[in-house]
Amino acid sequence: MENISHLLLLFGVGTLAGFINVMAGGGSSITLPILIFLGLDSALANGTNRVALIIQNISAITSFKQEKYSQFPQSLKLSALTLPGAVIGAIVATRIDNLLFQKILAVVMIGIMITIVMPDRKNKAISAGSGRQSPWIYPAMMAIGFYGGFIQVGVGFLFMAALRHLLSLDLIRVNMHKVFIIFVYTWPALLIFFLTGNVNWVYGLVLGAGNAFGAWWSVKLSVRRGEKIIRLFLVLAMLIMAAKLLRVF
Repeated sequence: MENISHLLLLFGVGTLAGFINVMAGGGSSITLPILIFLGLDSALANGTNRVALIIQNISAITSFKQEKYSQFPQSLKLSALTLPGAVIGAIVATRIDNLLFQKILAVVMIGIMITIVMPDRKNKAISAGSGRQSPWIYPAMMAIGFYGGFIQVGVGFLFMAALRHLLSLDLIRVNMHKVFIIFVYTWPALLIFFLTGNVNWVYGLVLGAGNAFGAWWSVKLSVRRGEKIIRLFLVLAMLIMAAKLLRVF
């Protein structure tokens, strides 16, 4: 039987990560180190984390739908674009760790943060897809899908930047699509980790229960408080993640 203290820790960490993941992103930068700390190797931790992400995003999608935020046809189209990259990324993920890439990613995170928090003067009335769609959304979704299948950590930030700027969506709808997309492409990634024996189901399910709890309330808060609260959490989450990637602490 698994250590009860480990399971309680995973639920608590999962709650925090689920809340952060839906509101902004970067929750996996908390859960992966905890899973490794509990004795899982990097590939096993990566695969186990995918179980939690699926459970988390089922909760988030349901919560968004209850708040009358859902556009499933568009979410499915965007999700389909990520699938090829996610499958390739998950296959490559069996051997990962590139310090230089992490440092580059940290700089990218800061750049994304700046572009998201700056007001969009050209289109102040960003709404549910009323803005023009950039053709760059197609390669962007494929590339982010690869990264999500490969590492996952911080992928929410990349989706937020792409959906915000390439589809001209408000941040609530950005998050609405984001959780659906991640839910869809995580399935083939999880299958690959499962087939290679890189999933701890007990840890994954307990972590997922925490993620789901945090995600549920994150949706409620973001819908009721609007973009201001999302921007606040987004800036904080990205600064912390960039600092960790740059080895500031």
